[in-house]
Amino acid sequence: MANVFSIPRFVFSGENAMALCMAHLESMGTKALIVTDENIVRLGYVKKLTDLMDSANVSYYIYDKINSEPTHTMVDDGVELYKNENCDFLVALGGGSPIDAMKAIAAVCTNGGSICDYIEKKIRHPLPCMCAIATTAGTGSEATKFSIITNTNTNVKMLLNDSKLMVDYAVLDSAFTLTVPQDVTVATGVDALAHALEAYTSLKAFSMSDLYASSAIKRIFENLYEVYIDGNNEVARQEMLLAAYEGGIAIGNASVTILHGMSRPIGALFHVPHGMSNAMLLRVCLDFLKSGAASQLCELSKAIGIYEARMTEEEAAEAFVTATNTLLGKLNIKSPMDFGIEKEEFFNVIPKMATDAMISKSPLNTKRVPAKEDIVELYEKFWNEWE
Repeated sequence: MANVFSIPRFVFSGENAMALCMAHLESMGTKALIVTDENIVRLGYVKKLTDLMDSANVSYYIYDKINSEPTHTMVDDGVELYKNENCDFLVALGGGSPIDAMKAIAAVCTNGGSICDYIEKKIRHPLPCMCAIATTAGTGSEATKFSIITNTNTNVKMLLNDSKLMVDYAVLDSAFTLTVPQDVTVATGVDALAHALEAYTSLKAFSMSDLYASSAIKRIFENLYEVYIDGNNEVARQEMLLAAYEGGIAIGNASVTILHGMSRPIGALFHVPHGMSNAMLLRVCLDFLKSGAASQLCELSKAIGIYEARMTEEEAAEAFVTATNTLLGKLNIKSPMDFGIEKEEFFNVIPKMATDAMISKSPLNTKRVPAKEDIVELYEKFWNEWE
């Protein structure tokens, strides 16, 4: 079977990667809309970027109103600013939310309408040039053709999937990640792990996506706990940025599966950050899919160095599941209750969440394909395991 493999046009990685990117940024246009959030401004990262842009005589306008779950109204506001400020390219500085918002803004700027009209539709016209500077090691949005935007009218997270959403320039510079709080480090790191795991066990996986997924998983097992206990470990931070990028490439080409399908409704209805809802769900979803992906999980046990001679495929797969659960247990992942979710409210919306998960079609990529009834049961099991 033939496959199409897509990655960003240029990737700048390592110490001073942003400075190296500037020469290319100068050629992207005359004025950039910088899409970011207020916290990134407070941390001084936006000034770090704009100082470089000032030195290169690149004009810009800062749009810093993107929160952890970008909505269609934020996209609308960004499109208006882009046009009113006469911008002709975009730069996202932040985690997955600003990067996803930038992609959505770019799509509407050249294709018109509302971002809510783009569900399951192809984007017809080319987008302005886009540069994504990652400040968290998790979503891998700098390497995907996806954008996730919440429609606040329907409380549904809209998954946009189009090759035109791939950024032109991706910047992976650990200097932009050193102040990431411990809980965000965990949520984004487990999000990257989820991406790689889902891509590797997806029905759409193929040899090139497997290369990136396997490499990402190995890096995460070697470095996630290190950045959790020491956020100033620049080597581990850079490795996690690379892992998140690899995970993004993997899902961009092999897609996500049951975990993301179930995660998005929790984020949309209860405003749990995307990476954290993935982290909460990973244990129960991994347990569900292992019987359909024993061969793949066996290979991953070899990748992380826990495979032992004479193990059966099933034993090696179980060893990988155990190692993953051990890692999750060391990371102090928050529970649904920590986000103020009440049991009765959660159970009341399980039918809607299961429906929304299946509508996204992500669960159908799982090697053990679930029915809606399985999703309902997994939501119930998920809650009971945290209770």
